[in-house]
Amino acid sequence: MEIFSAIASAAPGVFTIPVIIAMFIGTVVGIGVGALPGLSATMGIAVLIPLTFSLEPLVALGMVAGIYNGAMYGGSIPAILLRIPGTPAGIATVFDGHEMAKKGNPKLALDISLVSSSLGSAVSAIALLLLAPPLAAIALKFGQADYFWLAVFGLTAISVLLAGNPVKGFLSACLGLFVGLIGIDALTGNQRFTFDTPDLLSGVNIIVILTGLYAIPPAIDLMTGKAGIAAGHIDVSGSRAKFPWHTLVPVWIRSSVIGLVIGLIPALGGNIAALLAWNEQRRWTKNPGAYGTGEPDGIAAPECANNADTGATLIPALTLGIPGNAVAAVVLGALLVHGLRPGPELFRANADVVYGFMLTMLVTAGFMWVIGKFGSRLYVNVLRMPGKLLGPFVLGLTIVGVYSIHNSMFEVWLMLGFGALGFLMERLAIPTAPAVLAVILGPIAEESLRRALLISGGDMSVLLAGPISWMLAALTIIAVLSPLWKAIQSRRAARTGAEAS
Repeated sequence: MEIFSAIASAAPGVFTIPVIIAMFIGTVVGIGVGALPGLSATMGIAVLIPLTFSLEPLVALGMVAGIYNGAMYGGSIPAILLRIPGTPAGIATVFDGHEMAKKGNPKLALDISLVSSSLGSAVSAIALLLLAPPLAAIALKFGQADYFWLAVFGLTAISVLLAGNPVKGFLSACLGLFVGLIGIDALTGNQRFTFDTPDLLSGVNIIVILTGLYAIPPAIDLMTGKAGIAAGHIDVSGSRAKFPWHTLVPVWIRSSVIGLVIGLIPALGGNIAALLAWNEQRRWTKNPGAYGTGEPDGIAAPECANNADTGATLIPALTLGIPGNAVAAVVLGALLVHGLRPGPELFRANADVVYGFMLTMLVTAGFMWVIGKFGSRLYVNVLRMPGKLLGPFVLGLTIVGVYSIHNSMFEVWLMLGFGALGFLMERLAIPTAPAVLAVILGPIAEESLRRALLISGGDMSVLLAGPISWMLAALTIIAVLSPLWKAIQSRRAARTGAEAS
């Protein structure tokens, strides 16, 4: 009952004109930031913080909440329309979102993305409001060995199940693992694969490889006329009423749970939640072959999961002072700027502000739906631009976005190099998603493994010391063996068909 009374006392402060205006502006800015390849919610909030010094804490935090939620949805817009994820969390949306747009239904794809994102954000905000302390306790149960197996399972599942050819999936993952090794060893301080280049000491920024692999090849295809959607086949009518939305309810429930769990675990994020949700949905369906061809469930699952991650990521950040990802770390910075110290004491000393901030996460989910509903018709008009104009425009945006990260031309050239590599991988039918995921999960797996062995004095049994590790190891083995099982089943079916004929 204390939680409900705290929410009731914080609500009047949220529904004031300055806070409402701040939330609306933040949501609009967030959608714009997410829709621009190379930019991210982290960058948008980081740029905003210095501008909020003179604002009331709740006004500033309302704008932060709007940017965070808006950017997670905004990343799906270029993913659907141009096959370019605006944010890392938009990678999985490309698989079915762009295929649906190519079939002449970009409006429906954007609608599914919008509704799924709004629901995921709302579920996450409610979990943040009601379940913060108990859910934070779940995250603390994960040890170093558990993190290792979680990273290995995620990488194995995506590499094997995402690619039509598991060998090509693992090849892509190996490329990502190598890129993830570049930089300074976190445990020893030694340089790895930096080739005496100072720009590589901090490793390869995920935005650089993401933008290179996912933005440059489509831009090249647009400029050469090999990609694009015929404007005459675009459906901008009110497709919402025609679509059986009730069929997505199980997808939303499953994906929301995945997003909440992933968000609770530090160092993971919306991109991993989205990929795992898409993969799990594909695994649960009776027709996995339909995914990647414009399946509505394939849009709803990742968008719901990556937005369900937003509030969940803030649970360990607010209750324990442990940021779950880069965005949560920046949000903690915003709290500190306004004199609010994260931790258990925050809920006692500044209850009105912290519960007000959590309420703004819920309200901005509604703002996101309103803005997206009226903006989707405008977004679709992007497709009416000739590809030979749109391609250079996208290329220019990616260069500006990547340069703005660290004001580094080295990263721009590196992004263009990854773009050429991505173009070659597409021509050889090698999936790029395992490479991007490996860059994220590879360092997590390596550092968790080494820490676990250091703590145990080199005892390998520590890797299977708990029930969470056993469960994740079993899931990893199942993921590895699933292609072999499918091959055996298909051979049996073919043999049975030949004998019957």
